[in-house]
Amino acid sequence: MNNRLRDLRGEQGWSQADLAARLDVSRQTIHAIETGKYDPSLPLAFKIARLFGQPIESIFDPGSST
Repeated sequence: MNNRLRDLRGEQGWSQADLAARLDVSRQTIHAIETGKYDPSLPLAFKIARLFGQPIESIFDPGSST
């Protein structure tokens, strides 16, 4: 799954640790989501969307399904 999390975080001037603290997850979780190694749970995806004030679809893109 592709995402814009790194860009959105950067626009706020937040480190991975800053974002992790705001979402109550580990910094490693943020890193894994940003690098596409981990897809967030639906509750976490909603939490991320609310934090940035954007719909989930503008942050996460499932990409091509082959």
